[in-house]
Amino acid sequence: MELHYLTASAARDLFVSRELSPVELLDAVVARTQLMEPSINALTEQMLDEAYGAARLSEARFAKSDQGHGPLEGIPLLLKEEQPIAGRTSEEGSLTERGTIATTSHPIVDRIYNAGAVVHGRTTTPEFCCAPYTHSKLWGVTRNPWNLELTPGGSSGGSGAALAAGESILATGSDIGGSIRIPSSFCGIVGFKPPFGRVPGMAPFNQDTYCADGPMGRSVADVALLQNVIAGPHATDQASLRPAYVLPTPNGALAAGMSVALCVNLGDYSVDPAIEANTRAAADALRSAGVIVDEVSLPWTRNQVIEAAWAHFGGIMGPFITEIAGANSDLLMPYTLDFAKRAAQADSFAEGLVYEAALYEPLGRLLEKYDALLCPTLATQGMAADFADPAGLIDVGSEQVNWIESALTVPFNVVGRVPVLSVPSGIAPNGVPTGVQIVGRSYDDATVFTLGAALERTLALTTSDNWWPNLVAATSI
Repeated sequence: MELHYLTASAARDLFVSRELSPVELLDAVVARTQLMEPSINALTEQMLDEAYGAARLSEARFAKSDQGHGPLEGIPLLLKEEQPIAGRTSEEGSLTERGTIATTSHPIVDRIYNAGAVVHGRTTTPEFCCAPYTHSKLWGVTRNPWNLELTPGGSSGGSGAALAAGESILATGSDIGGSIRIPSSFCGIVGFKPPFGRVPGMAPFNQDTYCADGPMGRSVADVALLQNVIAGPHATDQASLRPAYVLPTPNGALAAGMSVALCVNLGDYSVDPAIEANTRAAADALRSAGVIVDEVSLPWTRNQVIEAAWAHFGGIMGPFITEIAGANSDLLMPYTLDFAKRAAQADSFAEGLVYEAALYEPLGRLLEKYDALLCPTLATQGMAADFADPAGLIDVGSEQVNWIESALTVPFNVVGRVPVLSVPSGIAPNGVPTGVQIVGRSYDDATVFTLGAALERTLALTTSDNWWPNLVAATSI
């Protein structure tokens, strides 16, 4: 396999055996970035001077057998721009924030540096991370390396696109309505939405039960590795859980005998036939790994989920965006204005809490019987990279729906204490990957990683050398 598509686990083994150095691996991803970036546009900046300094230090540590190594020692990693670094810009994809300098680093940023990672750049987001696609007036259009006409998703779209294109080994994301899982599905990678409080955050969204910072990578084991670095209590976040939860190394063999509930439509979501077929193939793959899979139904409706979500956004994220924008609404993206408008028109936050409890109950009862729930990550094969009208409709099979109705991720932000792992399930007819979500019981992270490892092994998609997109050189769009 080409160096820029190594997993973090494989790279670390090669570092230890001295068959590869951190500097050589950084050289490979930097060269790949130079080739891909004109067409992908996944990065807001590169940090190469600092990265090469860190890589050389890691190289020296691996050269000495008596040196301790951090869990991410020498591994190239990209940070989502939303996670600030003190002394560097913190612009949130918005012209209203252009030139803003962060005074404090995000807790996970410090942990990633302390773990020895080679941070070599930062990734694009939509403005204020409030869209399922990634384009803005500030940073332009980020494209999916599997199909340049289509989006890699959002809001962690830059991270997803960069990983799929081979521009880094690991990346971070954040998720308030699917922002890790949507790009993970569209880009053919693995992403994890931790349960609320597992990973420390920054005010005000560390108090938001919908919101979680999390890991993205090209294997289940890599995502678990990064998750163990960023998880655990933090002195600045009273919502962060104590003690730190340490995931065991994912072992798919342990999935045999587990039971999984398959629900393709989560009640009444329309799902593209190709995505349904790939979801059922994933269920069959789990069965071949010894997992008991039963098809079930849920009494949810899209309207119930969406009403709950907008009531929540109307209480927290919508007012946050409106306050920041102030008198500069002319500088904002149409999707940002649309988000704030919809949030302002929603039911009250208190009503939303009632909706959330009503939505959790049937899921909670289902997960008393089953170890996890399996469902598609998204209902649609894709969206235009520069999707212009936030109120526009997208195709889902024979139906046209608003984007939020195509994201089967949202229900699991509404019930935010469940862990959710998105794993690739196949390729759609448009050449873009599809994904499935493995949803666990509240705070039962280990189970979703065990099942994810079993699915990864039996489907054998991302473990194949020919899985990654065949984009060999940058082209103009």
